Amino acid sequence: MHFNLGGALGTAGSALLFSALAVGAAALPAGATTWQDTALSATAVQAATFGGARLGAADGTHVITLSGTGVTWSLHGTVPSGVTLSGTTISYTGGPASSTSIVADATDSGANAQALVIPVALTSNSIQLNGTASTDSLSALADANSSGTVKFSATSSKSGNTISFSESNLPAGLASGDPVLTYVGGTAAPGTYNGVKVTATDSDGAALNGTFNLTVQANAVNGYGDEVNRFGNGFDSYQQRQHPGAIIAGWTATQNDPATHFILNTGTHQGAYQFEYAPKGTGSGLCVSDPGGGWASDPLPDGLILTNCNTGPWQQFIPQSNGTLKNVATGLYVNPNGTGAQLRGGTAPTSWGGSSYSWRDNSNLPA
Repeated sequence: MHFNLGGALGTAGSALLFSALAVGAAALPAGATTWQDTALSATAVQAATFGGARLGAADGTHVITLSGTGVTWSLHGTVPSGVTLSGTTISYTGGPASSTSIVADATDSGANAQALVIPVALTSNSIQLNGTASTDSLSALADANSSGTVKFSATSSKSGNTISFSESNLPAGLASGDPVLTYVGGTAAPGTYNGVKVTATDSDGAALNGTFNLTVQANAVNGYGDEVNRFGNGFDSYQQRQHPGAIIAGWTATQNDPATHFILNTGTHQGAYQFEYAPKGTGSGLCVSDPGGGWASDPLPDGLILTNCNTGPWQQFIPQSNGTLKNVATGLYVNPNGTGAQLRGGTAPTSWGGSSYSWRDNSNLPA
């Protein structure tokens, strides 16, 4: 299989509605219709309240006894060999060992947890307190909408603890993110989804849950194939390169050449379409763009390249009545300059007819 010139989608600009990076839609069969998410937004998180109380640890006969109401206990992380927990009793089997700390997590019926950090002394077949146990908890669970994504935050009562986030009850087509829930790679249908859950967990195992409503914006994906002119040359990602700034060139479009595979997305501007590079039908998150200059990797003014997919006008192309494509941001026509050369914007279509393009599903391209 040859390596050939290849393309990219639009650049971000001041006219962007959202400026997040998109990692394309899922693999599509020819002619299939699905969704490509373009933005997410969330209502404020409604955080839960920890349902346990009176957590503590006390010495027993060669053991440590945990106390607390409304919780179940578990040991967190790596504990010294021989340390075990049964119900509320921590035991140790083994010889004398160095003093250390262990963490016991108290979890309530709603899967919220606080962590009890317990300094211990280990002697022969005995574990006892070696100081005062301290409680680690999470608070201030919140979210913020930013550039079509949702970023979560929380505070741990123990300085230096890291916090991770996960989301559940998401609509099909979205994946959990930490700490950012993004539309990148999402294929969820547009709409508002209630009761989405976020869980914050810190490095001691303290956990706090919250719920929020999530709104998904998405474009319909119309097909998998290529824009092809009357001479059989289509959009082509140069040498199958898959990075922002990769050149879009003209090359013979075929079913078996991944460099000429694109997804046709309904644009965010009236009558416009967006072309996402999709080798073998899998969206790359990179879209064809006429960035209007300003890219060091683009050797030609208004040369077509791949950029991270977004909703800006640079990645939007409107089919004209004569079969040509006009870029929304620049107002220029997509023009070829022969097989293997970079496509570029021009003030008028080519005189020899190479600027007349039509969409062909992959199944209708030559093998």
